[in-house]
Amino acid sequence: MLDDRDRKLLDLLQADSDTPLGDLAERVHLSPSACSRRISRLREDGYIRRNVAVADRHKLNLGMTIFVMVKTAQHSAGWLDRFRAGVADIPEIVEVHRLAGNLDYIIKIVVSDIAHYDAIYKRLVSRIDLFDVSAYISMETLKDEPGLPTAYA
Repeated sequence: MLDDRDRKLLDLLQADSDTPLGDLAERVHLSPSACSRRISRLREDGYIRRNVAVADRHKLNLGMTIFVMVKTAQHSAGWLDRFRAGVADIPEIVEVHRLAGNLDYIIKIVVSDIAHYDAIYKRLVSRIDLFDVSAYISMETLKDEPGLPTAYA
């Protein structure tokens, strides 16, 4: 069970995991050693899975986001295994979700332009039988927060 200091630490680390330990400790009113122990415990308990650098998509020439909606006529375990394998090694596919409702999957793809998306699409459909595929180009990102709310733990 997390307390308020743990939640505050998670919020601070999600905003910037490079924040110096002394600054974190000061902001949660702990000594640096007590703060370090809490962070270690948060890692050990699985609240912190990993630390990553958030790259600038535009500097990497990946400014276009496309959401691909997929319907499939197949729902076997074998097809799902092939689907997972088919999307796993395409780095431009950054998220895949299985859905409830009239669509089966949504795929988030980051690319440089439509030609780049077309190449990814061709790779995908050459690996997996899909029934219906629709692509939607994001015109503007209104919110993009990698951090999670901590009030529910």
